Amino acid sequence: MASSSTSSHSAPRECKYDVFLSFRGEDTRKTFVDHFYSALVDRQIHTYKDNITLLKGESIGPSLFKAVEESRIAVIIFSKNYADSSWCLEELAYIMKDRDERGLVVMPVFYDVNPSEVRKQTGDFGKAFSKQEVENVDKVESWRKALVDASNIAGWEPKNIANGHESEVIKEITDRIMNRLFSLNSDVDENLVGMTTRLQDLKSLLNIGSGGVRMVGIWGIGGSGKSTLASSLYKEISHNFQCHCIVDNIRVESSKPAGLKALQENILSCVLKMQRQVQSVEEGKGLIKSRLCESNVLMVLDDVNDLDQLEALAGSHNWFGNGSRIVITTRDEHLLRTHKVDEVCHVKLLSEGEDIQLFNRRAFKQENTVEGYETLTLSAVTYAAGLPLALKVLGSFLYDKDKNEWKSALDKLKDTPDLKVMDILKTSYEGLETYQKELFLDIACFWRWKRIDGTMKVFEACKFYPQIGIKVLIQKALITIMDGYFDMHDLVQEMGHYIVRGEHPNNPEKHSRLWKDEEITNLCYGEGTTENDKIEVIKYYIDSPSQDHLSRFWKIVSNMKKLRWLSIYFKNHNYMNVEGPTFLSNELRHIEWNGYPASSLPKTFQPQKLVALVLKHSMQKQVWNDYKHLPLLKVLQLKDMNELLSTPDFDGLPCLQELSLFDCYTLKEIHSSLGNHTSLEYVKVHKCPKLKRFPAIFNMKNLKTLWIERCGKILEFPAIHANMENLVELTLRHIGIDVLPSSIGKHCTNLVYLNLTSLNNLKSIQFNFNDFKHLKRLELFGLIRLKKTRHHSFHQFVHSIRKLDLGHFKDVKIPFAIGELPKLEVLDLLGNDFSRLEFSLSQLTELKFLNLSYCGKLLELPKLPSNLAILKADYCNSLASIGDSCTNCKWLCQVSLFGRCIINDGGRLLQSMLEGKAIENGFILQFGRGNFDIPSGFTPPLTRGRGCTLQLQENWCNDFSGFLMCVVFKFAWPEPPTMICMSGWSSGIDSQDDMIWERSHGDGRIWVGYVPFGLLRESTWWDQTYKAISFTMEFDGQNPSCGFGVRLVAKTSRSETSTSSSSSDHYTPRFEIKRDLKSSLLISLDYSSIALTR
Repeated sequence: MASSSTSSHSAPRECKYDVFLSFRGEDTRKTFVDHFYSALVDRQIHTYKDNITLLKGESIGPSLFKAVEESRIAVIIFSKNYADSSWCLEELAYIMKDRDERGLVVMPVFYDVNPSEVRKQTGDFGKAFSKQEVENVDKVESWRKALVDASNIAGWEPKNIANGHESEVIKEITDRIMNRLFSLNSDVDENLVGMTTRLQDLKSLLNIGSGGVRMVGIWGIGGSGKSTLASSLYKEISHNFQCHCIVDNIRVESSKPAGLKALQENILSCVLKMQRQVQSVEEGKGLIKSRLCESNVLMVLDDVNDLDQLEALAGSHNWFGNGSRIVITTRDEHLLRTHKVDEVCHVKLLSEGEDIQLFNRRAFKQENTVEGYETLTLSAVTYAAGLPLALKVLGSFLYDKDKNEWKSALDKLKDTPDLKVMDILKTSYEGLETYQKELFLDIACFWRWKRIDGTMKVFEACKFYPQIGIKVLIQKALITIMDGYFDMHDLVQEMGHYIVRGEHPNNPEKHSRLWKDEEITNLCYGEGTTENDKIEVIKYYIDSPSQDHLSRFWKIVSNMKKLRWLSIYFKNHNYMNVEGPTFLSNELRHIEWNGYPASSLPKTFQPQKLVALVLKHSMQKQVWNDYKHLPLLKVLQLKDMNELLSTPDFDGLPCLQELSLFDCYTLKEIHSSLGNHTSLEYVKVHKCPKLKRFPAIFNMKNLKTLWIERCGKILEFPAIHANMENLVELTLRHIGIDVLPSSIGKHCTNLVYLNLTSLNNLKSIQFNFNDFKHLKRLELFGLIRLKKTRHHSFHQFVHSIRKLDLGHFKDVKIPFAIGELPKLEVLDLLGNDFSRLEFSLSQLTELKFLNLSYCGKLLELPKLPSNLAILKADYCNSLASIGDSCTNCKWLCQVSLFGRCIINDGGRLLQSMLEGKAIENGFILQFGRGNFDIPSGFTPPLTRGRGCTLQLQENWCNDFSGFLMCVVFKFAWPEPPTMICMSGWSSGIDSQDDMIWERSHGDGRIWVGYVPFGLLRESTWWDQTYKAISFTMEFDGQNPSCGFGVRLVAKTSRSETSTSSSSSDHYTPRFEIKRDLKSSLLISLDYSSIALTR
């Protein structure tokens, strides 16, 4: 059927009704119209039908005409006697007039009459109209015109559809009305900022029309727009479903008496179109399943916070018919996973630009910022940090306020947050268990932007069960983990601070946590000298406090009876004559104290719950006097203790797992009890120059890591008298031993990592490296005197080795056995004297990283293995050619050849890399001198400076695979680029003024990088309509480039294929998108993998 007609009128209609029905009662009221009206109501289409909607006492004419004006669609049901009624004809004329003047949509139904009979007024229809020609002569022409116009609109003839089955006809008409209503309402959500892309993402997860039943969760922080997104989706797609309902505010409603039953009744009444009471939740489950299992259903369950709610309202997929979609909004990701939803959509906060747009609409009632308010607007938007709720609340509050009032309001927010925003955010916090609340508050107050692995022992000490607790906080959208660091939304952190301050925002002595240095300092000089049982945690940093200040601080700390965690940092720590605190809380579980005075810890301090003690730059000669029993202490770190003479007796620390002795320059003795400690797992002794011996090891059965370095007076390796089957890491660096005894090979057979670096006095190795069957990483950097030793141990290495460091191995011939290590991935031969490798690398099929840097006599590169990904050969000053070394290297993605060597065939290497498999992920190539054929041959040519513009040809995104960039530096050793900024131009941009780079004296290092389109296609910035792209390089160093250019790389059969599963993927360049805006893209370059073994 052709689409129904409407005028091109563009003004929006403010409508009370979706559909107005015009019909002749005696023909169709109790038959077709009755069934049609019921179908419309069942689909929740608000319909005007005169005997239902017209109120008693109202005048028929004006009421009907007003109803027409308040409707979006008019359905005219022509029947045999329709024209017999002057009211029907008058109504028709008004409908057609409204269609012409205000854009009313008209849909005709020809019930038992033909359209031609209506158009020409013939047959039974004509007989009925002939009556009007006599009785209403003055109106008959306008009515005739209305009949002609209406009958020319494509409509329905029920007798010719579905063999006359009215139910099928009514369904078809109702479906068409639903679609039409959707198109009329489709611009509703355009007023919701950022909704278009978010809706597209959500709809892609729903797979509408694909069959089956799908449940999709919308998850995110409070106030992030989950409900708005769900309701926008509902409006857009509900017309596609037989049944649809949206259940709001489930968290609140379900908490009321019989709340779940009431919600079940709401669903049933919405679907069944009749009130239905349920006697129990179980009965409600059965009714929902039995009534909806055959129906195509759209159901939105908004603000769910408990699994019981989901089990009562949408228990499983088999409750619903084929094609059904269930959408759930929640702040708890775990709830969605437990209910086994098909997809979880993490709602995105508003991006830069979107946030200002939303704020402007609320604060100024327009799209653009009012002139003069730009800085204030930026401050407000920064405070909201993309949270829609905060932008709406703050923008609405600031509407109609002047600049001074804006400034005052924004200043107030620095001290007191908006309560409406806080209350909504607090909902997630209030649903936590007690230990989870404490964990969250600690993170909010102390640990945001701190590494997660540095906090776990603190949380474990406080009985916060961080492994599960952190997971819950992430699932509740209260925190995130970004690159190993804690993070959270600014306003969530502020909510945490708001909770801690509670009812006493200006009285820090009544807070459970103190973290603001200014507040703690004020407390020292205030009335905080009385006993305090509120403060649990204090973190204080102060630069060079006076002795008076310290004395005051010791007093308030001595009065904190409930203190469980203490972190103190005094930058100036030379306080030899200052007495420390007289009392420390025995509730303490974790102490980190930088600058403790010379006095020992208080005698009354018997912290039976203490788990970690970290002392730095402290002045004590002994940590405590005599013997102290700390049954739960797991971590003891003593760092930069310049007066420390000896360690404590370890027999009093039965649970100790980690011992660190760093930079203790006066330390002479480690208590002998250490050698019998059965719980220790990690021992590290670093830079203790007066320490002469490490205790003999008798029973350290759980030790996993032993690290002794820069202790030059240790001349003997400690005697080992028992197997150390758990020892997997042994590091001996820069110590004075001359013999590595056989006991290492005998008792430490499970070593995975062995580091024997710079043992300058070493004369004998009395074990074979082949003794270590599980060894994966071996570092022998700088064993320069082994020409005088027994070094037969190098003739054979265990085949399990994956990383081998033989840097500066000058006095020993590089072992042939290296070429027979099948699992070797990293080989570091830095700083050796060979001119050629005397063994083949061809069998090293797993080798990914090869470092030949500073091999000054190297004349040629060896034939490189096929899977090599990274080659580093800097300052190989005798090297002049790549030769055929890289012929078989299909995964080569990072090559560094800078220094004084002049490579004359770099272009050949570049072409080989462009033809290799690494092109799928990008690559980086660096030269020191020479190879000017690469920048000289660039088309378009390089331009001067660190920026350029690339003009794009039509269909560039399909004909090419990526961007090849070239930078020429003025000097041979500047820092390489660290960021690439890209800006696209849809209309093109003039680049004729760019100055062309020409080679000059002093041009040195060359950097080449390839960025594949595969990295960019999913970004917001990517746009196939760009006509030009501007590129800018950013550097950490002070030496900018003198030439920069970009060209497109033609697509090959291998370009932009799916990401390879080769193990070389772990060594690919790290191009990471740091900022993704429609206007620009910022990509960071991480060179850490080039220095993989250092």
